[in-house]
Amino acid sequence: MIIDGKEIAAEIQKTVREKILNLKKRKVGLAFLLVGSHPASQSYVRGKQKACVATGIESTLVELPEDTSQKELLKQIDKLNQNDAIDGILVQLPLPPQIDPKIITSAIDPEKDVDGFHPMNVGKMLLGEEGGFLPCTPHGIQVMLEKSHTPVEGKHVVILGRSNLVGKPLAAILMQKRKGCNATVTVAHGKSEKLPEITRSADILVAAIGQPRLITADMVKPGAVVIDVGINRLDNGKLVGDVDFETVKQKASKITPVPGGVGPMTIAMLLQNTLWSHLKRYEPIPLF
Repeated sequence: MIIDGKEIAAEIQKTVREKILNLKKRKVGLAFLLVGSHPASQSYVRGKQKACVATGIESTLVELPEDTSQKELLKQIDKLNQNDAIDGILVQLPLPPQIDPKIITSAIDPEKDVDGFHPMNVGKMLLGEEGGFLPCTPHGIQVMLEKSHTPVEGKHVVILGRSNLVGKPLAAILMQKRKGCNATVTVAHGKSEKLPEITRSADILVAAIGQPRLITADMVKPGAVVIDVGINRLDNGKLVGDVDFETVKQKASKITPVPGGVGPMTIAMLLQNTLWSHLKRYEPIPLF
């Protein structure tokens, strides 16, 4: 079975749009901060802005030159923090070398940190507390598993990759004592010994290491669920994941494609987080 991330994301975006249409007060606002002219970053922001239009979220794009100082970027963030028309703030990564992303992330109002990277939101995630924002890609994976009727509780989840953006937060989310979680989680990486043995032990294998087609069929247990987070462009221009899709799909019970798998879920969760930010402050109605 192919897990269609586009279809699941479309359902979430439909719900977001319906709730926005029923809002009684002001519109929902999301601000993007883009430093420099990195083509991939520009493409990602355009995609997110397009999704905002489709769901009724008003987006604001602040574009700054490559040589922007950290001080200037912090000023821009402070303006957005104080702007009541803005519910969410997203600083598109990567940033130029003169800017420390940790300082920038910590400067965003945690109530507007719809990316879920502020230390306060990370802390709430680790403690399993309610009220914080979860990072969009890991949360999207958790929701994707739930929407595809994939049992997680008690299962062995192997996450290949230990980044702060995907691997670590996904492990924290899936081990929580809550519905759709309660997994036994192993985090593996490029330095892990006997890696094929580890991946073959997974009921659910998540590949998020950034190496094209690293996961081959011999590294997957028959019937496992395989989630491919990787986005790699080959020399011929083709986009592929961290999983050798054509061979692994013959062995897995469920698998996500690249593109069309995890990517759309990331954007859907960003929109949901932005609406949630608005609802928490302005609309005393049930959330999701």
